[in-house]
Amino acid sequence: MAEKQSPDRTDDNVTLDAADDRWEWRRRIRENPRKLLFYRIGVGVLGGLLLVAAPLTGWLPGPGGIPLFIAGLAVLASEFEWAQRLLYRVKDWVKALTAWTGKQPGWLKGLGTVALSGCVAVGVWLYLAVLGVPGWLPDSWESFLYKVPLLD
Repeated sequence: MAEKQSPDRTDDNVTLDAADDRWEWRRRIRENPRKLLFYRIGVGVLGGLLLVAAPLTGWLPGPGGIPLFIAGLAVLASEFEWAQRLLYRVKDWVKALTAWTGKQPGWLKGLGTVALSGCVAVGVWLYLAVLGVPGWLPDSWESFLYKVPLLD
């Protein structure tokens, strides 16, 4: 069984080499320079849009900024080596952070969870204070939210 090789991290090319490509359909695209140009433009535009959308949606409640940033970087890394190197750095940073948080005592993890929950609650409150309570919420929720300071 052939061993799966990872792309070369030391290569300084702007584009991925054909040998670095895992998929046959992309190798066929690389055979035609015109198809390759349109494909690269499409990958760049899609990845760029996801990167631009990340900070624009990061402040909204729910998953927004970080997952979109990682998705945009992954799309760009499929074609551009500079993005691939950056994605490897982000992955290494996340692994180190995960290992560090795993070593912390339970009380500190609990305190971090409470602090994060408080930040999310304040963020939602500020969002509702600025934009108002949406009318599509159930009446019972709206009547409760209108009792909260600055949401009336």
